[in-house]
Amino acid sequence: MTSAPRPEGSPPAAPAEGRVVMTKVFVTGLNVQAEIGVYRHEIGKVQPLVVDVELDVPTAGAERLADTLNYETILAAAQALAAAGHIALVETFAERLARACLADPRVTRARVRVEKPLALAPHAVGAGVEITLVR
Repeated sequence: MTSAPRPEGSPPAAPAEGRVVMTKVFVTGLNVQAEIGVYRHEIGKVQPLVVDVELDVPTAGAERLADTLNYETILAAAQALAAAGHIALVETFAERLARACLADPRVTRARVRVEKPLALAPHAVGAGVEITLVR
C-alpha cells in the first residue's frame, strides 16, 4: 500500500502507532467515611465507602508535573463531599464526585464507582453504583 505524496515542504506525518492521544488518570480503592443512606439505621451514622475514579484527559505530550492532572484532587473532592453532610443515595455521591472531576476543563470523561461494603453484609462483599459523565 502506498501513501499519497506530501506537499513540498510539509513535515512527514507521525506514525499512528505509539502516539498517545488520551491519558487515563485513576484512583482505586479510595476509602471514604460518609454519612450516607436512606434507612433509619443509616441516618446520622458514618459508614465506609470504597471509591474508584477513572478520568480521561487528552494528552499533548505532558512532560512536566504542571502539565498533568493531580490525582490528589480526586481524594480531596471525595473527602469534601463526605464532609459536607448526609447524602441519601450512593448515586448522588457518585454523580457529585464525577461533576467535581469535570470541573477541571482538561477532563473529558469521568467514571466513578462507589461501593458500600456494609450494604448487604454478610451476604455480599459490597453493593453500589457506577456512573459515567462525558463532557
